[in-house]
Amino acid sequence: MICRMGTDFQFQMALYLIAGSDESIGVKIYDKSTGKWTVPTVLGKEPKPCKGHSAVAINEDRILVIKKGATPDDCIWFLEVDTQYVREQKTIETEIVAWSKGVIGNAQKPVVISGPSGVGKGTLISLLMKEFPSMFGFSVSHTTRKPRDMEKDGVHYHFTERSVMEKEIKDGKFLEFASVHGNLYGTSIEAVEVVADDGKRCILDIDVQGARSVRASSLEAIFIFICPPSMGQLEERLRARGTETEEQILKRLCNAKAEIEQGTSSGIFDHILYNDELDECYKTLKKLLGLDGSTVANSQTAPGGIDLPVDHSVSKIDNKILINCGTPGSGEASKNLIVLDVSSLKEGAPGRTRGLDVYTVYSFSDGLNGINKLS
Repeated sequence: MICRMGTDFQFQMALYLIAGSDESIGVKIYDKSTGKWTVPTVLGKEPKPCKGHSAVAINEDRILVIKKGATPDDCIWFLEVDTQYVREQKTIETEIVAWSKGVIGNAQKPVVISGPSGVGKGTLISLLMKEFPSMFGFSVSHTTRKPRDMEKDGVHYHFTERSVMEKEIKDGKFLEFASVHGNLYGTSIEAVEVVADDGKRCILDIDVQGARSVRASSLEAIFIFICPPSMGQLEERLRARGTETEEQILKRLCNAKAEIEQGTSSGIFDHILYNDELDECYKTLKKLLGLDGSTVANSQTAPGGIDLPVDHSVSKIDNKILINCGTPGSGEASKNLIVLDVSSLKEGAPGRTRGLDVYTVYSFSDGLNGINKLS
């Protein structure tokens, strides 16, 4: 199917051809000014092959693609052609497009928690996980180092080759990364999305520099810095652990001082908690996250999908996509209409496109009776 899309609608127009096969879904771009077809560089996680697809231009920066015969959680995709992410990746020599999977509803904001070693942030996170085991989850970090004994790929880390990770960093697929002892470590956008796909709120336990990178990214999150009541008490806690040498303790204290200065004065963090008394600090943390009973915590479930028949037609009215699942000529067309509201889209490549609102309208010919909200 060809979708007309203005990459710069005041001066030039381009045609985007989305062609599917049993092996892949391909994209070509026709430049009307030169009369030539080009194959763009395709970023993002590409959709799996399908039995066919419908496509409609949402606005000047993306195309909605509805896969036919796909599973309910895999039928809505977006091809981004001029979003901010695509523009950031473009070069003079190469055209860029990016795929993003569409998801019904919104995920709760991830929680970024930072603080110096020994401040107790690990204990606070453990308390959250213990009290709300179905609400929070950790993203699995990537690293280029080799697995150690008993470590499993995808569980402890995503172990990858350096060249692969460097390419993905260049493509904007990582929220933050750092080189430690010659190996790369980092948090990918996909790792955070996977937690949200499971219906959980992602917790990112990262240092101040990592938090700075996440803050500069497109990810909307809550940033919390855990601070010790004083450097003297932090030193007492580090020595009480009995796990480090004197040299290591002094190094941690030096690093902690720099982190505290950055964490409390840089404007990175939305909230600064002083962990003087653990119970009180934990109560404050829960209040910030709406878990103390004073406010109703937003429950979150794994995103649903749309069960579409292979035969359907698609049309667009304003910000609503109408998917007619009836069989043409059978009289069923007015009895099963799925409405996809795209007016509140958020995020996008290289992660998910969230904020889709979906509902089914029955007896369409009888005044839109029987609305069943799916999101």
